[in-house]
Amino acid sequence: MFKTHYLTKYLYLKYEKRIFAPYIFLMQHDIIIIGGGIVGLGTALKLQEQKPALKIALIEKENGVARHQTGHNSGVIHSGIYYKPGSLKAQNCIRGYHYMIDFCNKHGIKYDLCGKIIVAAQEHELQPMENVYQRGVENGLKGMKKLRAGELKEYEPHVAGIAGIFVPQTGIIDYKEVSAKMADLFVKAGGEIFTSQKVTHIKYNGKLSEVITQDKTYTAKLVINCAGLYSDKVAKLTRDRVDVRIIPFRGEYYLLKKEKQGLVKNLIYPVPDPNFPFLGVHFTRMIHGEVEAGPNAVFAFKREGYKKTDISISETIESLTWPGFQKVMMKYWKTGMGEFYRSFSKAAFTKALQRLVPDVQENDLEPAGSGVRAQACDRTGGLIDDFMILEDDHVVNVCNAPSPAATSSLSIGQSVAEMALKRF
Repeated sequence: MFKTHYLTKYLYLKYEKRIFAPYIFLMQHDIIIIGGGIVGLGTALKLQEQKPALKIALIEKENGVARHQTGHNSGVIHSGIYYKPGSLKAQNCIRGYHYMIDFCNKHGIKYDLCGKIIVAAQEHELQPMENVYQRGVENGLKGMKKLRAGELKEYEPHVAGIAGIFVPQTGIIDYKEVSAKMADLFVKAGGEIFTSQKVTHIKYNGKLSEVITQDKTYTAKLVINCAGLYSDKVAKLTRDRVDVRIIPFRGEYYLLKKEKQGLVKNLIYPVPDPNFPFLGVHFTRMIHGEVEAGPNAVFAFKREGYKKTDISISETIESLTWPGFQKVMMKYWKTGMGEFYRSFSKAAFTKALQRLVPDVQENDLEPAGSGVRAQACDRTGGLIDDFMILEDDHVVNVCNAPSPAATSSLSIGQSVAEMALKRF
């Protein structure tokens, strides 16, 4: 879910003339997409493919694309096993899975459908594990296997558990490479990407929207908001009332030292808590060979707070005063305290990992990156468990697109493109 990474210098050099456009005070387009993460890029690409005559621009506040949730991603291709059948997550993850595999095959992007196991460590996890299995069946996954304790070790020799599920569809990939290719294709097809453009105001005059940044004004018939961690703030620029707020949760990782990577063959996950929208600490072999351990899920005191010391007083107050999040804190305070304890205690973090792989020791782990998940919370205290897309006549707001948004990105892009193109 989370990982500190940045796009290669190659991307910036290759697109310097195209992305870093000259100063133009008034930029006119048919569609403007705000946000250069993988969902924004997937949307841009799908629009450009289906309506190449439209003039489409993507605006990003950073000086390159895929700098936040996408660029801090550990690179899992999700199967869709966890998500409620019929939900937007289930529909888009499963369709997006196939879109992503086809995209990678077409453009020579490396991936590995290595599969994963979901492990029940205790008796009380057996029924939730069965529920996860049944969701997979309902979502159309083929080839899953229920595993007894001994069979778990056929997949992961060092794992501990009383039962499990093997999910063959799960894979690993580098979403930064995917994003770079999406940007390349979009620009080559005639789209424009403008970086270092932070949106400050959006004005609608009944026919066109003006998207105003620190030094330019862009006009468009339609605005699409894919701003991720700031999607609620951008949405508030386009409509009077937005009843969700993005609450940032930091996920912190360790890496297994190279000599200990043999403890994990592929991906090992716990049975998730059905009441909490995070999957729990787990092990992930990554596409470049490293093995990650994590993440936890701690409240971040800044929306882009990748370090414990990253604090924004105003953003912290915005989160803590949101009525919905106050109810979440009351409901999950014990879980939250446990997550913070693991954040500051490597021993506690190791203990959580040892539920899955007992041979892992504290000195086998070295600090790795972190990421921040944009989790929408409604006013009544619900952590939104599905993708959320709000639209009206002049804007489409993607207001909640956490994991598995990277896997789902081309499908979300297709869905948003279908909404958008009805207007053209």
